[in-house]
Amino acid sequence: MRPSFPAAARPMRSARRFAPALALSIVLSAVAPAAGTQPPAAADPAVITTWNQHALATLTLAPTAGGPGKLPPEVFLYLAFTHAAMYNAVNGITGEYELYRWNAMAPKGASPQAAAATAAHRVLRTYFGELGTIGADLDAKLATSLDAIPDGVAKDQGVRYGRRAADRIIALRANDGRDASVSVPAATEPGDWEQTSPAPFLTPWYGYIDPVAVPSVTAFDPGPPPPIGSDLYRTEFIEVRDYGSATSAVRTAAMEETARFFAETPVGGMQGALRRFAMEHGLDISDSARLFVAAEFSIADALQAVWYAKHKYMWWRPITAIRRTATDGDPAGDPTWTSLIPAPPYPEWPSGLCSVIGAVSTVASRLNGGALDLHIVSATQGERHYIDVDTFHTDAVNARVWSGIHFRTADQISIGIGASVGNYVLDNLFAPAN
Repeated sequence: MRPSFPAAARPMRSARRFAPALALSIVLSAVAPAAGTQPPAAADPAVITTWNQHALATLTLAPTAGGPGKLPPEVFLYLAFTHAAMYNAVNGITGEYELYRWNAMAPKGASPQAAAATAAHRVLRTYFGELGTIGADLDAKLATSLDAIPDGVAKDQGVRYGRRAADRIIALRANDGRDASVSVPAATEPGDWEQTSPAPFLTPWYGYIDPVAVPSVTAFDPGPPPPIGSDLYRTEFIEVRDYGSATSAVRTAAMEETARFFAETPVGGMQGALRRFAMEHGLDISDSARLFVAAEFSIADALQAVWYAKHKYMWWRPITAIRRTATDGDPAGDPTWTSLIPAPPYPEWPSGLCSVIGAVSTVASRLNGGALDLHIVSATQGERHYIDVDTFHTDAVNARVWSGIHFRTADQISIGIGASVGNYVLDNLFAPAN
């Protein structure tokens, strides 16, 4: 039986402070800084969005010794590490929100701005600093961030505290299962996933690492996909065959634009939307740090739940199903059929992109009094402004079907996975300190 998912968005108690009434997690308890800790007079919140950009450049754009940077889902895991370090570094000084698995006292008056930049730099340099020119690039960016802060005791203390915050996250994530060897079963019968490109199953270990927030991703297991021969499977087969083909005669130009828009925006577009939200809503440094860590944690664990299910069920992509109809009695297929967008190198069930959408929409709306406000920019398809959660979800689900890479139910179920994880994160972590 598939789990029932909680509502994607619940109203906040206070939109001004972005502080819902949250219960402390038993598994991942957070500890507030000591009473009486006072923040310095000024702390530019732009340090959070700036280092989000730096992290994204390091992870996806900067050259490494082995080629391009990290791809989904790994990129979101390292964004979660980076923002966890910044969140603890900032809130350990300001005392606004409870810390994530840490209770180190901050020096009174330390600069949260210096602490945040230092923490992000240390996390990224620890993991990627020996690859190509990344280390030198990160060092230069840290120098720029620190040059904007007046020299003095507050700055020096912030730098030291930021290093401690980063080291705590790095220690917590040691031996967490990353890059473990996980076998991938070979296809033996209709419905089994087969490679659709020379690339093998990407990062199958991701479904088995230690989660950053939830106790276990198995609680979000969606169950198996609709079986071959069922009415639902046949309906969805025909839909993606007709609307997701590279040469579809029924997909409109607007549909194709939506498909390509969501194909281009799951990483950079979503992160840019969060940055714009933080800046346009005037979030202070504590609230900005909280927004990002909640979003990155929700995405990282939602994707882990998806990757766990992908490896467990190993369901074939539409391109394989449509080309192999002679073996399973499906509706009429096409041995030459090709999807609009190439299928990613991992199984179809469930959808990774839609879990990201569910996670981001839940966090962003709950931390905005229940209203969504995301400006998302695509490199080739322009900008979309989403103010309604349901419209956002509907477009994302349709996009993957019209792209030809998913059956509809896989997208719908993944919206629920992302929303469920996002609600767990906000219900159990990052509560106001008082």
